[in-house]
Amino acid sequence: MRNVLSPQIRIGQVDIADIKIDFASRDDIPTILLGLQHIYTVPSLRKQVFDILEEVIPSKLDANGELKKVSANKGRRGMEQWAILVLGCLRVGLNTDHDRIQELANQHRTIREMLGFGYFDNDVIYGLQTIKDNLKLFTPMIMERINVAVINAGYRLLNKDFNAAIFGRCDSFVLETHVHFPTDISLLYDAVRTLFSQCAKWNNNYPIPEWRQHRYNLAQFKKLYRKIQKLRHSTSKDETKKQARAEEIAQAYLNYLVMAESYLERVQRSRVILKTEYKFTDNHFAKLDEFIAHTQRQIEQIHRRALEDEKIPHNEKVFSLFQPHTEWIKKGKAGVPVELGVRVCIMEDSDGFVLNHRVMSQETDDKIAVLMVEVAQKNFPKFNGCSFDKGFHSPANQERLAELLDHVVLPKKGKLSKVEKEREYAPEFMAKKRKHSAVESAINALEVHGLDTCPDNGIEGFERYVAMAVLSRNIQKIGAIKRDIARKLKRAA
Repeated sequence: MRNVLSPQIRIGQVDIADIKIDFASRDDIPTILLGLQHIYTVPSLRKQVFDILEEVIPSKLDANGELKKVSANKGRRGMEQWAILVLGCLRVGLNTDHDRIQELANQHRTIREMLGFGYFDNDVIYGLQTIKDNLKLFTPMIMERINVAVINAGYRLLNKDFNAAIFGRCDSFVLETHVHFPTDISLLYDAVRTLFSQCAKWNNNYPIPEWRQHRYNLAQFKKLYRKIQKLRHSTSKDETKKQARAEEIAQAYLNYLVMAESYLERVQRSRVILKTEYKFTDNHFAKLDEFIAHTQRQIEQIHRRALEDEKIPHNEKVFSLFQPHTEWIKKGKAGVPVELGVRVCIMEDSDGFVLNHRVMSQETDDKIAVLMVEVAQKNFPKFNGCSFDKGFHSPANQERLAELLDHVVLPKKGKLSKVEKEREYAPEFMAKKRKHSAVESAINALEVHGLDTCPDNGIEGFERYVAMAVLSRNIQKIGAIKRDIARKLKRAA
């Protein structure tokens, strides 16, 4: 059984509209709670958001192996969808982990009041795994719809004319994934370590040969890995020593690959035993087969690079075995030669709300400029102008954006023709171009409030985390507006 929020106020419970929040505090928690409180206290907004939250229902596999939504009216009581929204916004808005969110949800008085708990609910606490599982229920589509409702509420709070045109600023940045710096030898070690872990785990319940000394064997493999790392850092300029060191490095690589191949053969022998003697199916071996393929690829690439002196093409490389969506991105920033993550594009309006975002998996700026505008216009029909930087330029984009928007600020790359100079040096174009850099403030705010490094796994977790960060930022923006209004009224009094 699962409710968005219990409609019946219990003894000792404070109504969310009556929660006292400190307007003078400079911490992020009161600002986020003020934004959430505004959602609850505006009836039309609350109904709109609650109707969307009703769709946040967990799924389970049926007898045919298909995902089906569980009943919201049956079973034991589940976490309320309002609580999921509150904790999700706090987790990303505070740029923290599930452990701190668990502590705040169970011990922070004001947050517990926002979750719907009263004085007599001290025995009701959330487990860590409960929080993790429930925060995964939100989808990017659900959060995008809530985001649109929140932004429109922000416009009403600012007394903005809904017939007024909306002008946006569009830019992209790199959200890093939680990975170590990838080298081919470290990726091979990761693959072998994962194979060892899986086989050793099976060996506890299904005895198979050759795994009694798995810890010792992995330690020996790690010694060879560390030896290569140390040899590669030699700085000797003596030619004789350099030649000797090159031969030593080549031999170390060879020993490393030979041991990796021997361990891979051992894993494959164990796979056969588990399938024939213990009747394991192919589904049991899904993860094992994935990392067998990783191991084989890394062995081949190391052999080609280190022993055959071949340059590995960029499109053949993998930069993380556990976060395979990670990309190697060079944006030419000073002091940042390379970033490991995925590009994220955002569309911000002149009031500081993030209208739209996109996770740019294997995409560049020029490929998504039109799409960003089309989505923004779908959600906000009065959106009729936008500024971009040169990275979004292409002749096709210039033409299509001119059809969609009344005001397009998209500088062209390279040398300008006479007509293009007249366009880009026009006073209106120049004025809006100067204001475009304000989008960097929005990007910085998102990075401070969660979007510096993504801790969630997989591309689905990545997209969900980004969507929650954008929603949390806009809710916090509403909270900041409410706080500023309250402070102004207090000063006036």
